[in-house]
Amino acid sequence: MKKSDVIEKILQHKLLQTPQRDQGQAFAPTNIALCKYWGKRDSELNLPVTSSLSIALPTKGALTSIIESHAKEDVVILNDKEVSPDSNFAKRLKNYLDLFRVKTLWRLQIDIKMNIPAAAGLASSACGFASLVSALNELFAWQLTKRELSLLARLGSGSAARSLWNGFVEWYAGTQADGMDSYAQPLAVEWPTLTIGILPISDAEKPVSSRVAMQRTVETSMLYANWPNKAAQDMKLLHQALQEKNFSLLGETAESNALNMHSTMLSSWPPVCYFLPETIAAMQQIWSLRRDGIEVYFTQDAGPNLKLLLHKKDKMIVKKYFPHADMINLF
Repeated sequence: MKKSDVIEKILQHKLLQTPQRDQGQAFAPTNIALCKYWGKRDSELNLPVTSSLSIALPTKGALTSIIESHAKEDVVILNDKEVSPDSNFAKRLKNYLDLFRVKTLWRLQIDIKMNIPAAAGLASSACGFASLVSALNELFAWQLTKRELSLLARLGSGSAARSLWNGFVEWYAGTQADGMDSYAQPLAVEWPTLTIGILPISDAEKPVSSRVAMQRTVETSMLYANWPNKAAQDMKLLHQALQEKNFSLLGETAESNALNMHSTMLSSWPPVCYFLPETIAAMQQIWSLRRDGIEVYFTQDAGPNLKLLLHKKDKMIVKKYFPHADMINLF
């Protein structure tokens, strides 16, 4: 099955030739996976091997505005600067929009404002595609449900399936070949004493994209065979931690899950390593703080930057050791 088949199944007769409103606009938060999405059972439809669980950062993400354009090509603007149509960023957006086009001459101007670096391991693709499909939904008055938007966002970037909500979100791996049971849903959990710290290490574009790194890992890593079992175990532990508000279990599980994911990358060939010396130094500092009784944990996606998990009451002391960390209250 192709992506266009899924879109036709969801939209049916709603594939529109002209916008129904002057503008479509939507914000989507970036999400930090506590149990990672790593590996696809279907690369065309971005169907994951395992389920995953994330927490959204309500003040960090992408605001996308879309209007109809009469230019020959789509116009893409990122943070007030027009993006070259030959760039990978613009091509990826165009390929996604092509899936929805009825008229070949139908063109859009897409204005995206992100307050996180693009392609630096901070889930910029997730919030980007989630905000894009939500803005399309508004522009063309599709009136889709959040579940349907999650399915469509997943076609652009897998983790975008989780960026339609604030709070804790679970993305189900599903089993159906067409992927209609692989969508995300929010969890009815609030944790007011939990804080996330974004620890910037580098905002440079990654030398190996997440997509390439994931495929290489699945194809070449001897350690990947154990990943589905690890992810399934971690999902159970995270649900337990959320139910019991057990911060230690939450942090330990998220950190272990991230390190296991990076272990599979390191054992792939050629190896994929997103660690920088500053990344390792920050990890060692976090472990040192825990030995001293300050409970802080980290998680790391496909990039050098770390995300800290800590109690709200410990923000100031953790900030002392990581002065550049951006502390975000979630609820």
